[in-house]
Amino acid sequence: MLKIKKGDMVMVISGDDRGKVGKVLKVFPKKNRVIVEGVNFIKRHTRPSQKNPQGGIIEKEAPIHISNVMLYHDGNPTKVGFKILKDGRKVRYSKKTGEVIDT
Repeated sequence: MLKIKKGDMVMVISGDDRGKVGKVLKVFPKKNRVIVEGVNFIKRHTRPSQKNPQGGIIEKEAPIHISNVMLYHDGNPTKVGFKILKDGRKVRYSKKTGEVIDT
């Protein structure tokens, strides 16, 4: 179980985009990478196709390693832990505040 999920808000803690906050668009669990909205843009030269009839240079987000992001909860970056509730559910919680993140 990964500590970061699709739709989470995360802060980038390393690299050129350090300090930026964005939403996780996609998670690659086998590669331990995530795509974050507005972070780590790359340029791709594309040929004309039916989808993009003109072709040209397209800028898009590239995946970054999951260790370079931190969950952003209630306006602060926080470490994530797991705990098991009395009803048996395993949930994520903020190690900074102790609040349960998943409800």
